[in-house]
Amino acid sequence: MPDRGLKLVAALVLIVALQQFMSAGLIHAKAWLAPILVERAWAATLASDGAPHRPWPWADTWPVAQLSVPKLQVSRHILYGDGGHALAFGPGLDSGLGLPGEEGVTLVSGHRDTHFAFLRDLRPEMRLVLQRPSGDVHAYRVVDAVTVDSRWQGLPLLSAPEQLLLVTCYPFDAIRANGPLRRVVRALPIPGTRGTVAQGSSSS
Repeated sequence: MPDRGLKLVAALVLIVALQQFMSAGLIHAKAWLAPILVERAWAATLASDGAPHRPWPWADTWPVAQLSVPKLQVSRHILYGDGGHALAFGPGLDSGLGLPGEEGVTLVSGHRDTHFAFLRDLRPEMRLVLQRPSGDVHAYRVVDAVTVDSRWQGLPLLSAPEQLLLVTCYPFDAIRANGPLRRVVRALPIPGTRGTVAQGSSSS
């Protein structure tokens, strides 16, 4: 009887271990597959004159722009919405503010340790390139980067009719996640580049 009890306990432990292993494997599989599906959804959007395409049938987000930094050789797909689910797969656009390439404030958020880790390397005068679903491209130039405390400070807006804000948690190497500090990179459109293909160089 004791042997039977030990076998039962061992079987239960094995089942739990297998469940944990499969769960971890599923997470890694999603992390590997999601960028591929988002890339395909963006390609489909560009090929259909801007019609939104979900990366998978049950997704509650979809790519709405592509952000590139020629100097850093970085490219990210921007997803609709800045909720936790969207941010798990890429930077998210605040749907309550302006759309990329339009007048107003375009606010894009991302995690400091994954998709927006490169924000620590952005410097004033660097060129940012935003491609919209229609295929047209808008170029921005970084003005500065400021740190704000989200508990009592609002968005540090520039006095301009159109601006791009890239936001992530701060410090970049913080041990504790979800702290109150935010790093905000502020950028303004480059005159004469609206709707044109902006050429970036290694020195931009």
